[in-house]
Amino acid sequence: MVEISLIRPSYMFLLALIPVIIFIHFWMLRKRRGIALSFANFDAISRVKGLDLLSKNIFVLIITALIAVLLVLSLSGLNVQRDVFASSFSFSIAIDTSRSMEADDFYPNRLEAAKEAAIQFTQISEGSKMAVVSFSGNALMEQSLTDDISLVRQAINGIPISAIGGTDLAEAVLTSTNLLEGEEQKAIILLSDGRINVGTIETAIDYASANNVIIHTIGMGTEEGGITSYGSLTTLDEDALKALAHNTGGQYFRASSQEMLGESFNSILDLKLGRKSFDVTHYTIIAALILLFVLYILVNTRYKTLP
Repeated sequence: MVEISLIRPSYMFLLALIPVIIFIHFWMLRKRRGIALSFANFDAISRVKGLDLLSKNIFVLIITALIAVLLVLSLSGLNVQRDVFASSFSFSIAIDTSRSMEADDFYPNRLEAAKEAAIQFTQISEGSKMAVVSFSGNALMEQSLTDDISLVRQAINGIPISAIGGTDLAEAVLTSTNLLEGEEQKAIILLSDGRINVGTIETAIDYASANNVIIHTIGMGTEEGGITSYGSLTTLDEDALKALAHNTGGQYFRASSQEMLGESFNSILDLKLGRKSFDVTHYTIIAALILLFVLYILVNTRYKTLP
C-alpha cells in the first residue's frame, strides 16, 4: 500500500497562484495578438511562417504551470509511504491497565492474561528490541527500548491495575511511538478492551502515521463480557482498536480466550511488512529545474517568435 502525505501542507495555498498565472497568460496573449493584428499583412506572414500563437502559448503555459506545481509540492514536503518487507521489528508493547481490565472473563482477569501472553511473546521473539508501556487515563513508560528481554519481562510482570480512571489510547500510542524513535522498522502491539474515553483516536493515528509506526491491536473480551471487582459488567469495544490498526497498516485481532490471545501474538510475528517513508522533495525540485531548462530552450529557439 502506498500513501502520499505532505510534511508542510500549509504551503499548498500557493497553488492558488496557478489560476492567476493562467489569467495573466491569456490576458497578455490577447493583448499582444491585438497589437499584431493591427498590421495588415499579419495573416499572410503567419501563413508563410506557419505561426500558431495559440498552440505555442498553450504549450508554454502548461510547462509553466507544471513548474509551479512541482515547486509548491517541494515546499510542502512531498512524502511517500509504502509497505516494504522487513526482516525484524522493534516493538512497543502497550497494555491497558484501566479498571475494566479487572473483568473476570479471562482467568484470573484480563490484565493478568494480557501480561502472561505478552511475556510468552517475548520468549519467541528474542532478538527484537522491545519497550513496555502501561496506560489508563494516562500512559506510563514501564521499560524503555532494550534488547535485554529479562528487563522487558520484569516490567510486564510488575504492571498493576491503575488507580487513574479512564482509557487514553492516544496517549498510549504517543508514548509508545516516542520510545521507538530512531528505529528502522517499528510496531506497537496494543492490548485493550477498547473502551476509550480519554483523548481522540485521530490524534493517535496521525502521530503514528507521521512516524511510520504500524499498530497491531488486540481486543480482549468475551461475547458475554466480564464482571469487574466493583461489580460492573464490561464488554469489548472494538471500533477504536480496529480504526487504529486499519489506518496505520497494522492488523486487528479479537481475543475471546487465552488461546486466541496467544495466537494473536504469534500471528503478529508472521507479519513481515513494515512501513517506510521516502522524501521525494529532491525529485520534484530536479523535475522543476529540468522543465525550467526545457522552457528556456524552447522560448529562445523554436518559440522565439512568440509575440
